[in-house]
Amino acid sequence: MGPVLAGVLQLLALMAALALAYIPLGNYMARVYSSDRHWRVEKWIYKGIGADPDTQMRWPAYLRGVLAFSVVGVLFLYLLQRIQGALPGSLGFRSIDPDQAFNTAVSFVTNTNWQSYYGEQAMGHVVQTAGLAVQNFVSAAVGIAVAVALVRGFARSRTGDLGNFWSDMVRGVTRVLLPGAFIAAVVLVACGVIQNFSGIHEVGQFLGGSQQWNGGAVASQEAMKELGTNGGGYFNANSAHPFENPTPFTNLFEIFLLLVIPFALTRTFGVMVGSVKQGYAILATMATIWIGFTALMMWTEFAHHGPALQLAGGAMEGKETRFGVGASSIFATATTLTSTGAVDSFHSSFTGLGGGITMLGMMLGEIAPGGTGSGLYGMLIMAVIAVFIAGLMVGRTPEYLGKKIGIREIKLAACYLLITPALVLIFTAVAMALPTPGHSMTNSGAHGFSEILYAYTSAANNNGSAFAGLNADTEWFNTTLGLAMVLGRFLPMVFVLALAGSLAEQKPVPATAGTLRTEKPLFTGLLVGAILIITGLTYFPALALGPLAEGLAS
Repeated sequence: MGPVLAGVLQLLALMAALALAYIPLGNYMARVYSSDRHWRVEKWIYKGIGADPDTQMRWPAYLRGVLAFSVVGVLFLYLLQRIQGALPGSLGFRSIDPDQAFNTAVSFVTNTNWQSYYGEQAMGHVVQTAGLAVQNFVSAAVGIAVAVALVRGFARSRTGDLGNFWSDMVRGVTRVLLPGAFIAAVVLVACGVIQNFSGIHEVGQFLGGSQQWNGGAVASQEAMKELGTNGGGYFNANSAHPFENPTPFTNLFEIFLLLVIPFALTRTFGVMVGSVKQGYAILATMATIWIGFTALMMWTEFAHHGPALQLAGGAMEGKETRFGVGASSIFATATTLTSTGAVDSFHSSFTGLGGGITMLGMMLGEIAPGGTGSGLYGMLIMAVIAVFIAGLMVGRTPEYLGKKIGIREIKLAACYLLITPALVLIFTAVAMALPTPGHSMTNSGAHGFSEILYAYTSAANNNGSAFAGLNADTEWFNTTLGLAMVLGRFLPMVFVLALAGSLAEQKPVPATAGTLRTEKPLFTGLLVGAILIITGLTYFPALALGPLAEGLAS
C-alpha cells in the first residue's frame, strides 16, 4: 500500500468514526445542558463552592462567574508551580521561575496549553496531575459553557437569562468530559500509553552516555489533552513521543478525540434551538473547511519535489516514521483547526506552504470545528456576520434563527472578529521591531518571521502548538505570549456573552418569504466564503511575508 493511499484510508476511517459518534454524543450533550436535575456529586460540589445552580444568570453575572473562576485557577496553578520544590512527588525538580510560571498558569487556564519548557524535565507529578490535568478538564468545560450560553441566547426570547455558569461548568466536567476521558484513557493504556507515578530511570547507553526517562500519569492526561482540545503534552515531544502516542492506531484515535466534541456540538446546537437542520448547516461549513484544508495539506507534503523526498514518500523531515506523511498531515490540520495544539510532527519542518496552512487554520479563528465550545461560538459569530452580509445584498433586515441582527448585535460580532487579529498582528510587529525578541529566532528571513508570527497566532487563538525553532522561554515571550493568551481567551467571551444576552431579550421574528434560509446549502457556501475572504483580507500581508514567500521560493 502506497503512503498516499494509506493517508486517504485513514482520513476515511476517521470520518466514519466521527459520523457514528455525531448524533448520540450531540443528543446526549443537549440533554445534559437542558436538564433540571442535579446529580448527587454535583450537589456536593455546589455546596462546597457556595453556588446555587438553579439561579438564572443574565450575561454580566455569567461573565463574572467565568472570570472569577478563571482568576482563581490562574492563581492556584501559579502558586503550585512556585512551590514545586517543596512538594512531594516533585522528582527533584526546582520551583518554576516567575515568568514561566505565569505563562504556564495562564496557558492551561485559557485552554491554550502553550509550553515553553520540557515537561519531563520541569514538572513533577503533583503539578502535572493536581495542576495541569485539572485545568485540562475545567478550561474545556468553561468553553462549552460559554457556547451553550450563546445557544440559549438564540433559543430563548423575552428574557436575558442565559442559564447558570456554575451548573454548566460542573455538568460539563462530571457528565461529559470525565466519562469520555476515562474511556479514552483505558483505550490508550490498552494500546501502550504509560500510566504510573514512576520516578526517573537511567535507560541504556547512547554515544557514551545514558538517557533518563521519568514516568507519569500520561494516559489520563493524554486522553483529556485531546478530548478537551487542550494540547499540553506530558513530554516535550508531545504526541510524537512513544509514551504518549505509541502506534498508528493511537495516533488516529487521538485525532478522533480532539475532533469529536467540537463536531458533535453542532448537533447539540441544532437540538437546543429546535432545528437539527440548522446544526447540519453549521456542521457542513466546518466539515467543508476541515476536509479542504486536510486535502491541501496532504497534497503539499506529498508533492514536494526532490529525489530524496520522493523515495521517502514525501517531506519526512520532522515527521515520525511510525505515522508517515499522511497521518502527520491529518493531525497537523486537525490540531490547528481546533484549539488543541498537540503535535505528532514539527510544523516548522513542513514545507513552506504546509506551514502556512497550519497558520491559516488558526487564523480562521479555529472554527472548523474549533475548540470545545469555542469552535461553536466562533462559527455562530461568523454566521451572524454572513447573515448581515446577505441582508446588505438584498436590502433586508438580517435575521438569524428568528432573531434580528441589528446595530448592537453586529457591533458585538465585529468586535469579536477583530480582537484576535489585532492581538496577533500588533504583538508580532512589536516583536519584529525590537532587537531582543529576534535573538530567540533560530532561522532568519521568511522562515524566522514565520516562527514569530506562528507563536503569537497560536497564543492569541488559544491553540498552543509551536512552530519549533523559536526559543520562547525568555521573559519577553513568556510575558507577551501570556498576555496574548489572556486577552485572546476572555475578551472574545465578553462579546459572545453580551451578544447572547442581547439575542435572548428579543422576541422571535416570524419567517417570511424573504427570510434567508440558513439551513440550506446556499447559506453554507456563503458562510464558507465569508470566513475565507475575511481571514484572507486580514492576514494576507503577514502570510505573504512568511510562509507564502518561503513556499514560492522553494
